[in-house]
Order: sequence, then C-alpha cells, then structure tokens
Amino acid sequence: MRLTGRGIWGEPRDAREAIAVLRRAVELGVNLIDSADSYGPEVSERLIAEALYPYPRGLVIATKAGLERPGPDQWKPNGRPEHLRAACDGSLRRLRLERIDLYQLHRIDPAVPFADQLGTFRRLQEEGKIRHIGLSEVSVAEIEGARKIVPIISVQNRYSPSDRQHDSVLDYCEREAIAFLPWNPLGAGAVLRRGRALAKVAARVHATPAQVALAWLLRRSPVMLPIPGTSRVQHLEENVGAALLELAPRDFEEIARAP
Repeated sequence: MRLTGRGIWGEPRDAREAIAVLRRAVELGVNLIDSADSYGPEVSERLIAEALYPYPRGLVIATKAGLERPGPDQWKPNGRPEHLRAACDGSLRRLRLERIDLYQLHRIDPAVPFADQLGTFRRLQEEGKIRHIGLSEVSVAEIEGARKIVPIISVQNRYSPSDRQHDSVLDYCEREAIAFLPWNPLGAGAVLRRGRALAKVAARVHATPAQVALAWLLRRSPVMLPIPGTSRVQHLEENVGAALLELAPRDFEEIARAP
C-alpha cells in the first residue's frame, strides 16, 4: 500500500525506490506480498509485476477487491458480483498471473448480500482464477458466516500492540488455524510515538521500537503474519530484522500490560 502516492493515490514519489523495495524484500526472504486493486488504484499491483515478474518459486502474491477509490484517502465499498469479477480479471492482468494464490474481500459491502459477494469468490475459485480466499475487517460472526459458503484461510484486520480491539478475532483464528494478517501493525508510526513500554524493551534488547512491536506480534500468536508497509529499503530491512528478535516473557508481558 505504501508504495503508491500520497493518500494511497497515484504513482510513488520515487518509482526507483519502490521497485528496489520489492526486489530487496524478496532478497531478504519475504515470501508473501500483500496488495489490492485499490492501492493507487492499480499502481501497487503494476509495480509488483514490474519489479518481480517472472516471480520466484514460493512467492505468494496476495491481493484484494471490494473497495473503489473516488479520490485520495477515499474508499467506497463495492461488493457487486460484476465488480468483483472485473476486479479479479484486472488484478490477474496487472500482476501477470494465471491464478491469484490469495484473494481477499477487502470490505463487506452492506448494500450487497454477503452470500452474493462470497458466492462470486467461490465461482472464481471454481474457475481456477483464485486459489485461496481471505477476508478483511470482519467479526467472528462474519467469518463464521463466510465459512458456510467458502473455506476461509486468512483474515486481515487492523491490529497492533496498542490496538487490540480484534483480540477475539485473533483468538478465533488461532483456534481454527486461520492466518491472521494485522494491517497497520505499527499504526503508521503512532504505535511507536505512544509506546513507552516499546521504547524501554527496545533499549534492553538493543533493537528499535518498530522491531520490538513486530516481534511482539509474532510472539502473540502462531497464526500471526504482520504486513508492515514501507516505501524505503532502509525501513524494509529494519522491519525484516524483527523476525530474528525473540522477546523474553518479561518483555512480552510488559508490552501486553501497557495501556
């Protein structure tokens, strides 16, 4: 998402750096890249293909549909079956894929029956255009309703050390072996600015607060798969370094207890 322009709209400020971020991510062993047709719109998916196609073996490109973009920082749900089908075809074309490994409903459109939205995803799956199906910003009840229509393998809700409103969803995903992808895991920097506990732990373990926040998420649950976004190689390398940081129980609990 952060590879696009201001307001998640238009081309990146530095296209060469955006391409470098994608290529360096793969060099560092990142094997899941999360995108959406609405990022740009279309810009993020096009950059991914430009930087990485032909894709290395084992790399999963996940993308989403269900939001339209009237303008910068504006998002409008659209779950009409014809829109979702056209969005899927557009993503396949931009990403240069024959099949999308993980296709996610970006938002449930309250104006369209949920069964129609998931039914479209099911038909796309049956046609071989998508492999797995995920959801975004959903409750436990909505996940359970979706699973009556199609298998759900992932959920992408907003979650960070200081924003745990979806704890019940995460716990449900852990019980059901569903991947949980916390978006905005650093709160666009807000988590770090407010996190005194993060700063204290970071000083003890000789890491950055951002790395500690990501390490905390990884320790929180075995189904957790953080997707921090960035437009800079330096920031990417810092984030990836969090995967090697193991927090002691004391450090984990100190952050967990923080307001």
